[in-house]
Amino acid sequence: MTLTGKVLVVDDEAHIRKFVSQLVMALGEPVILQAANGEEALKVYEAEKPVLVLLDVNMPRIDGIETLRRLKVLDPNCIVIMLTSLVNRQTVEECLHLGAVAYLRKDNPPDDMVVRLRKIVDSYLGGQPATTKAQ
Repeated sequence: MTLTGKVLVVDDEAHIRKFVSQLVMALGEPVILQAANGEEALKVYEAEKPVLVLLDVNMPRIDGIETLRRLKVLDPNCIVIMLTSLVNRQTVEECLHLGAVAYLRKDNPPDDMVVRLRKIVDSYLGGQPATTKAQ
């Protein structure tokens, strides 16, 4: 599936937003929206209704976990992939329990991240049932 539509990339570091945006662009022709923190992400989500959100866990103001909670209140069907470079099993389980569809490490090789993103997009936006969660 070719990814089209709006995709929101949320991270407090501009270079990470750019990096993740480039990975997402490899999946098709999406419109990339960006937010630097959870507060901004919630405003952008409400105004733009993106088809996919890539959300950093560790951010100032409102962290990714609380942002995920609030996104799910705004739209229980939103598709959120959590991003982090620090993996903690409890955090992963909490994010998945709260409704994130997958969890990706930002320190994985870019090619691996594109492959995993493509699988997630195909599963959740391609009309196919999801079979696995990405790491």
